[in-house]
Amino acid sequence: MKRTPAPAGSRDSSAPRGAAMKAVGGTRHHLLLRLVVLVLVLALWQFTAQAHGSVYFPPPGRIAHRAYELWFSGPVRRAFLTEAAVGDVLPSLGRMAAGFGIAAVAGIGAGVVVGRSRRAYALCNPVLQFARAVPPPALVPVFVVVLDFGTPMQVASIAFSAVWPVLVNTAEGARNTDPLRLDVAAVLRLNPVERLRFLILPSALPRIFAGLRLSLSLSLILMVFSELLPGTANGIGYTLTDAQSRSDLLTVWAALLLLGVLGYLLNAALLAVEKRFLGRGRSTA
Repeated sequence: MKRTPAPAGSRDSSAPRGAAMKAVGGTRHHLLLRLVVLVLVLALWQFTAQAHGSVYFPPPGRIAHRAYELWFSGPVRRAFLTEAAVGDVLPSLGRMAAGFGIAAVAGIGAGVVVGRSRRAYALCNPVLQFARAVPPPALVPVFVVVLDFGTPMQVASIAFSAVWPVLVNTAEGARNTDPLRLDVAAVLRLNPVERLRFLILPSALPRIFAGLRLSLSLSLILMVFSELLPGTANGIGYTLTDAQSRSDLLTVWAALLLLGVLGYLLNAALLAVEKRFLGRGRSTA
């Protein structure tokens, strides 16, 4: 008996479905491997810490329990956040968000202007490379002298240090816009705003997100460093300094764990936004 060949339409529709299922399977396999590695590292840490019994190297179970007691054992009406979380973690995140937001807006705006002008790029590039090479913590004392201790100094130091990766990457992305697309825009008589919206920014987005990810890491580092200075009354950095002065090493480890988790979650959120704008294939991750 002859088999009737499947319609061409059904074959075409099954191919994307199979590719999607294969991609989902690959993602699940990758996540499973990450989970296995994490469990193995934690198990090794737990076993080593219990075997040595050193107060300087507590097991991860005790560290996680201490972090829970300090910050996440509050009432339901406050989303399980304790007084310490409201008084220390939220102010730190607010300073970091303010500094990172200022750096992102200023860096993207200035980067587009510098990148689209050959003369401006040639004049500003040495200054940009010099500013990017200066270690960010070295600038904090300058802001202490100018602004004194307090939240304005902390936000300014975060913003000034985090702006350079965004600015440089945006300038490079805007500078490398396809000339053929610019010629087509000239033929279509697009105005400058339309060129920026439909040509320059989409072309520069991969470099912009690469700069934003670098700036996000710098913002987290500068947030903690600025809170380690004298005169700080709250924040995760203040919690570290206070716990160190009291020789409370378990709280020190808990604060380090919190910083690591915050950094991972913030980076994952930015990656999700990047994939939303660029698609999985063009992500810079």
